[in-house]
Amino acid sequence: MLPSIPVSWQPLLNAETRKPYYLALDNFLEHEVASGQSILPTREDIFHALAATSYDDVRVLLVGQDPYPTPGHAHGLCFSVQPTVRPLPFSLRNIYRELHDDLGCTVPNNGCLEPWARQGVLLLNTVLTVRSGQANSHQGRGWELFTDRIIELVAEKQTRVVFVLWGRQAQKKRDLITQSHHSVIEAAHPSPLSVRKFFGCRCFSRINRDLVEAGLPPIDWQIPDV
Repeated sequence: MLPSIPVSWQPLLNAETRKPYYLALDNFLEHEVASGQSILPTREDIFHALAATSYDDVRVLLVGQDPYPTPGHAHGLCFSVQPTVRPLPFSLRNIYRELHDDLGCTVPNNGCLEPWARQGVLLLNTVLTVRSGQANSHQGRGWELFTDRIIELVAEKQTRVVFVLWGRQAQKKRDLITQSHHSVIEAAHPSPLSVRKFFGCRCFSRINRDLVEAGLPPIDWQIPDV
């Protein structure tokens, strides 16, 4: 079921694919498909975050939870949706509102965050698959071990990475980031349940400030229209 690890990450992650937890995860997903479950995102997009942002290019790591369970939405980048999806998920709308208030970016006509990924923003969900229509249905099946390893590997980089942790689930990952040259930005989750605390976090300007402080180029957060 699981595709190959994207090339730039293979030297770092191929050993994980031989571990018992990963093999059990692959078997679980095979069983899900065999029993008629629809798995999201599509197989070719499961590792889209890793394919879109090579290890060497990672400057920002944004931690999400699991993929959107609505068919046609998820494509392997946390918070991002396919370019044709309308209306946008509430969390993404709230992210765009904060981006406008923080940096003056105009609200685009789409929710595809690939332009961020191409600039070194690793858009990583902690769980990379979900049953169609059933949020959180693949939690506790092994994905967390795999994505924790990715976070640890990114934290081993010698250049600064800005880790962005929105909400309590993401903030549990802070213990994986022990190196003092990195930056960690925490805020409430942009979901409607906690968005009042998210608004005003000014995360995007803070990320760019921390990058520039380390001699790295800032992110152009403006998503273009399609």
